[in-house]
Amino acid sequence: MQRTIAVILLAFTIFYSNLAFAQLTSDEIDQLVEDARSKLNIPGVAVGIVKDGKIVHAKGYGFSSLDTKKEVDQHTQFALASVSKAFTTTALAILVDQGKISWKDRVIDYIPEFTMYNDYVRENFIIEDLLTHRSGLGLGAGDLMFIPDENDFTINDILSSFQYFKPVSAFRTQYDYDNLLYIVAGELIKRVSGQSWEDFVQTNILIPLGMDNSFSSIANIQDKSNLAAPHIKKASTLHPIENFKRTGNGAAGGIFSNADDFCQWMLLQLNKGRFGSNLEKQLFTEKRQREMWKPYISNITQPNEPYFVNFDGYGLGWVLNDINGHFIAHHSGGLPGISTQTILVPDVNLGIVVLSNSAISVEPISFTILDNYLGIPDNNWVNKIHEGQNKKSDETEKIVQEVWETVAAAKNENLSPEQIIGLYEDKWFGKIQVFNNKGKLWIKSHRSPKLNGHLQYYKENTFAVKWEYQDLNADALITFSLDKTGKAKSIKMEGISPDIDFSFDFQDLDIQRIE
Repeated sequence: MQRTIAVILLAFTIFYSNLAFAQLTSDEIDQLVEDARSKLNIPGVAVGIVKDGKIVHAKGYGFSSLDTKKEVDQHTQFALASVSKAFTTTALAILVDQGKISWKDRVIDYIPEFTMYNDYVRENFIIEDLLTHRSGLGLGAGDLMFIPDENDFTINDILSSFQYFKPVSAFRTQYDYDNLLYIVAGELIKRVSGQSWEDFVQTNILIPLGMDNSFSSIANIQDKSNLAAPHIKKASTLHPIENFKRTGNGAAGGIFSNADDFCQWMLLQLNKGRFGSNLEKQLFTEKRQREMWKPYISNITQPNEPYFVNFDGYGLGWVLNDINGHFIAHHSGGLPGISTQTILVPDVNLGIVVLSNSAISVEPISFTILDNYLGIPDNNWVNKIHEGQNKKSDETEKIVQEVWETVAAAKNENLSPEQIIGLYEDKWFGKIQVFNNKGKLWIKSHRSPKLNGHLQYYKENTFAVKWEYQDLNADALITFSLDKTGKAKSIKMEGISPDIDFSFDFQDLDIQRIE
């Protein structure tokens, strides 16, 4: 009887093993990607997969630009967006291995001018806190200093800005994703190493790994003939736009890479910091990887089904959770017209990266590949995301349309131009001007010039503005508060769309009239 049970268990184990670790064929991946591209309207995609120490798939699909119709291949460069954050933490890990810093070191010991919203937090803010989204600041605090791009904010502006933000939680108690503190981490790398973040990452990570077509800055790409153009939707049609230009440094999302090169990065991570034909070289130690892959703050955002996640946290540049008992390290990224994701499953020696030149999430592709390897039944991700995307788009469009219909029908009997025209200022974002522009009320930011547009009356003391900048949907409602004389004394902003990108942190502005 025991032998019979043992045989049954052995047969089941073999069956489950084969099921769980099955590999999609190249043709099946091709079909998956093309199905996603067609239904989700994605111009170009690149997919890289590593398994058991080897590259098993590195391929491009579609077009790097709908204007040129140049086809994506495994070497086409895409902006990685926030997938870059793990490169920043790896750069810091190298410095820890070299004995130049410790994760527990105070930031002000390297950057004395670094500020925070109170003295206790400033004096106790350590390098780990730069990387783990537990600062007490709100989601995307200060992101208006780098989105839209082509602004004039500097690293010094960023370092001094944190004193002006109001915390939304106690220090180290709540997860709220931020970008600016990664830019501070990039500056810390510069102060310690004597190299800019861009130079340090290029010379200490990308070059040693043989990532010859990957770059820490778009300025380093001499030949841009195989650089993917981001695409955004205008009037229901996709159009290519320029790649995003970062503020300060690229530590929060500045790297450009491709499916083939990125496989080397995933192999490095799965090999615990070792690389080379016989893993004879070491970029960082296994101890450093354990530290990077340790949850420092809980981030319960994943749905229970179909993955039955038991824990979900953030490490150092990595989102960490479990799926059906497997430890997963992953991260996604997004910039105007860009969506990326990488997923690592160390216990099955699996790495997946998907890069695209559309803002539509690439998760349907990466999750389908992941499910196949883990033996999870088909979740029909492409159709689910497609249906959800259409529903969300319809709901969002209805809300936005109602605002602009109200604007079209509204008559301004509340506020005269004389009441609101003037110069205003926020302590970290700078000056904002309301003025007459050829007979129309206009608003513009002095330091972020793409944020300018026509002020149109909405209701009560509120106007709506459609910004010149349309790479992301950031149109806003502008509400004026009046003093006793009826003159506007301050401004509050909020996004019109409920689906506005969190980086438009209008809620963090405290705009007061100065003239």
